[in-house]
Amino acid sequence: MAVITLKPSMSLWLRAQINMAQIIRIGTRESQLAVWQATQVKELLAQHGFAAELVYIKSEGDLDLKTPLYEMGVQGIFTRSLDIALLNNTIDIAVHSMKDVPTQLPKGIIQAAVLPRGPVKDLLVWKGEWSMVSGQWSIAGKAELQIATSSIRRKAQWLNKFPSSQIHNLRGNVNTRLRKLKEENWDGAIFAAAGLERIGLRPENSIELDWMLPAPAQGAIMVVCREEDSYALDACVHFNDADTAFCTKIERDFLRALLGGCSTPISAYAEMKDDEVHFTGNILSIDGQQKAAFEMTMPIWEASNFGMYAAEQILNNGGQAIADSIKG
Repeated sequence: MAVITLKPSMSLWLRAQINMAQIIRIGTRESQLAVWQATQVKELLAQHGFAAELVYIKSEGDLDLKTPLYEMGVQGIFTRSLDIALLNNTIDIAVHSMKDVPTQLPKGIIQAAVLPRGPVKDLLVWKGEWSMVSGQWSIAGKAELQIATSSIRRKAQWLNKFPSSQIHNLRGNVNTRLRKLKEENWDGAIFAAAGLERIGLRPENSIELDWMLPAPAQGAIMVVCREEDSYALDACVHFNDADTAFCTKIERDFLRALLGGCSTPISAYAEMKDDEVHFTGNILSIDGQQKAAFEMTMPIWEASNFGMYAAEQILNNGGQAIADSIKG
C-alpha cells in the first residue's frame, strides 16, 4: 500500500478544510483595544488552520464609567461578562488583557494560551509646559500637580513620588480617556503603554515612567476556554508563548499570595534573561506614604515558586502591616 506524505503547507490546508465546519467563537469586549487583541487571536488561529469569528460582549466595567474601579469590587469587572458567556456556551474562547483577569479563574474555565508580551511600562501623557528638574518631570511654578488615573496602583506610586499631587478619577476606554484629558483642567494622565501603542494612539507628548512598576501581567494577553473544550484548547496551544506564561505566572502568584486584585496597590514584574529570572515587586498604602519592596534574581530552574517566595519576603519586611491597613 502506498504511503502518502503531506507537506506542512498541505497539512495546514487539510486541517483548515476539516475545521471549516467548526468555527471558534471568540468573545471580546467592544473597545478598540479589546477588538485589536481578539483580532490578533483570530489571525493566529487562522495561521494554524482554525476558523474563527468575533462575538462582542459588553462588560460591567464598560457600562459604568463614573465609579472609581476600587469602589466597584473591581476584581473581574472587565472579565465577568465574558466568563458568563463562556460558561453559557455563547462563545468558545475569551480574550483578556491579562492584568484584568482575577488570579483565581472561575470553576470550569482554564488558561488556554498567553501571547508574547507587549510593552509593560506605564506612560504619562502630559499637558502644558513640562520640564525635567533634578531627574523628575514637573511643571514650572506648580507645586500641586493634577493627575488623572483610575488605577489605585498608579495613584499610590505617583503619590509616593509626588505627595503634593491631586489625583482625579479617569475611566473609559483609551479613546475616551484621551479625550477627557484634553477636556479637563488636568496636568496629565497615566496610561499603560501597551494599550496606546497597540492601536496607534500614543501621543507625542508622553513619556515612559521608568520608576513606576507595572501591574502583574501588564502588557500580556490571555486566552481562556472551557475546561472540557479540548478542541479550543488544542487550537490555542499552537500560539502559547511559554516564556510570557512563565513570567506572568510568577507575577500573579505574587499577587494572589498578597491577597490582592485590581483594587490593591500591588505591582510586579518578572523578566527572563539568559538562564535567570529577575523579579521586582512592591505593595504600597493607598495614599502612597508606606511602601514595601522586594527585588531578586533567581535561576529559571529554581523559579517555579518565585512569586510565592517574593510575597513572603514582602510580608515579613513591612508588607503585612500595609496589607492589613488596606483591608481595613
